[in-house]
Amino acid sequence: MALVPLTDIPATPWRMLAERAIEPNGYYLPDWELAVNAFASGRTGASALCAWSETPLVPDGAARLIGLLPVVSMWRAYKIPLPALASASPYGTLCTPLLDRDNANDAVNHMIAQARNAGAHALILRDVSMNGAAMKAITEVLRQNGLRPRVLQSHARACLDARHDADELLRDALGGKKLKELRRQRNRLAEHGAISFDVARTPEAVTAAVETFMALEASGWKARRGTALQQDEGDAGFIRRATTGLAASGQCEIVTLHAGETPVAAAIVLRHQDRAFYFKLGVDERFAKFSPGVQLTLELTKHLCASAVIATADSTASADHPMINPIWRGRLRIGDVLIPLRRRDPVVSMIHAALTARHSVRELARRAVHLVRERRKS
Repeated sequence: MALVPLTDIPATPWRMLAERAIEPNGYYLPDWELAVNAFASGRTGASALCAWSETPLVPDGAARLIGLLPVVSMWRAYKIPLPALASASPYGTLCTPLLDRDNANDAVNHMIAQARNAGAHALILRDVSMNGAAMKAITEVLRQNGLRPRVLQSHARACLDARHDADELLRDALGGKKLKELRRQRNRLAEHGAISFDVARTPEAVTAAVETFMALEASGWKARRGTALQQDEGDAGFIRRATTGLAASGQCEIVTLHAGETPVAAAIVLRHQDRAFYFKLGVDERFAKFSPGVQLTLELTKHLCASAVIATADSTASADHPMINPIWRGRLRIGDVLIPLRRRDPVVSMIHAALTARHSVRELARRAVHLVRERRKS
């Protein structure tokens, strides 16, 4: 049985599921993921594992969506020709599925059955929240079926507990000496014009601000590596559509730090339920000695802590990110998990072995590249 294309999932029940999700994931909101699926290079054409309940949530009698996970084949995800499905990359480092808070276990059971019927022997959840409510529901359903998840890799990444006072958090994280140095840099930056922190929220404001963000991102090292959004027509189309679409429902902000009339740093922030997601940061490297990215992050920290809605902010950054780790001292455990779909299935062991070998090869390559770069610096 073939999987349904992601584009076949109606947006309205998808949005209703997102409102009721047991765990937030801004990167699987429909306005974001459908924009990725329509435009983003290498990320289009995903399918969906989805679960529907015959019990309606609204009086119109229509079935409601209780579970959703965009997926691609293992071949597409890893170039490994084995029968497994992997969570589709949403152009953000979080693939936690959306599960209805009152029907999470039923949703997981339906989605596992759908994956089996599609011919898969395993489901690979990439960049999933390891200790979150969704993974707990998945683990419980597996336990009931005599199965258990296999952790392929995990790491901790920075997050912010936005329920505390921002000044206190920053003082505890950075210390008085570092904060004094950052204030000195801010004062030097102010010599180029009065410092202002702007938050674009409306679709019109976000439409303008995303152009500023992309210009900043494309002015530095990301452009030199060819990874800036503006450098790819599909990626640029995705981010324009996604940010404007989410702004219409209050789920996207673009924050910008100005020195006078000059934007020196900008970032895209998604919101889902009580969680914010720090997507990407762009800076004007002409002002690098004033740490514009850090200055923006300090302002963003204060902005999120002042919110009556946001409880946590996920940096969605790498485990060892040198900028965000010292500032946001909370940690989220994120990992890749292999979900077997049948008991005592030898194919699952083959899939596990192939993924482990691939990870080892990539880790050796990463270390080799790092060594070459370090030698060039010396």
